[in-house]
Amino acid sequence: MNNHRQQKHAKLPPLESEEVSSTRWQFITMTAQEEDLIHRMHKLIGDRWDLIAGRIPGRKPEEIERYWIMTHLEGFGKRRRG
Repeated sequence: MNNHRQQKHAKLPPLESEEVSSTRWQFITMTAQEEDLIHRMHKLIGDRWDLIAGRIPGRKPEEIERYWIMTHLEGFGKRRRG
């Protein structure tokens, strides 16, 4: 059981080697409720995408992070509703 617990909590290596050009990313659409939750959670806990994704059924941490990058970094264009 101890071995299983260690495997479950093993950290994954950084995704730096899998970095792709932002022009190849397809924009991820979120519902208004998902956007609101992401913004509120990010304000509380920062960029802990795994915790945020755990609150949104069917979403992966990578999707949440990509959504955040595409909506908050220059060059991707602002899509947020004021």
